[in-house]
Amino acid sequence: MLLVLSAEHRAHLGCLPRAGGAAVGELGRLALEQLRRGGAPRACETAARKLNIGVDTIQHGVEGLVYLLTESSKLMISEVDFQDSIHVLGFSDELNKSLLQLYLDNRKEIRSILGELAPRLPSYHSLEWRLDVQLASRSLRQQIKPAVTMKLHLNQNEDQTAQVLQTDPATLLHLIQQLEQALGEMKMNHCRRIVRNMK
Repeated sequence: MLLVLSAEHRAHLGCLPRAGGAAVGELGRLALEQLRRGGAPRACETAARKLNIGVDTIQHGVEGLVYLLTESSKLMISEVDFQDSIHVLGFSDELNKSLLQLYLDNRKEIRSILGELAPRLPSYHSLEWRLDVQLASRSLRQQIKPAVTMKLHLNQNEDQTAQVLQTDPATLLHLIQQLEQALGEMKMNHCRRIVRNMK
């Protein structure tokens, strides 16, 4: 699986050859620091003075490297696919090897950082439901008005919460059909490949 780089990311990574071989290691270090601790403008300014390069060039290079490393690590692309992905940038073999080594040395750490940044979504615990049918009212002697009431229990961060939902049977049937269609699509080869690469 190849990583497709947009024109903007190609432009940001395009400053790497101008920065030189020594600068790539420094930019890689800054990119990893940005992933670990967030943006550090002062670190970019210090690196710019040290390498005698413009601050904008350093920032664009770091942004490009952060994107390249995070997307490659998310997809866990192989060594060959990574090389093919950056080959389109037209860098020298030495620069390509430096980028590959940077990726191989840090992809596990980057995946763990991305895992920590992912939102903790609630998970299903149990479901209670009840069917209510209104057969008549003061104004209408004969009517049938069904309603399904559900109490959805969720786990989130070791706490349990409950959501009460109410709907009519027609909407519930439509929702069930949509979920079954989504589950059917998950069994397709294309979706299975995507899910496999996300793990």
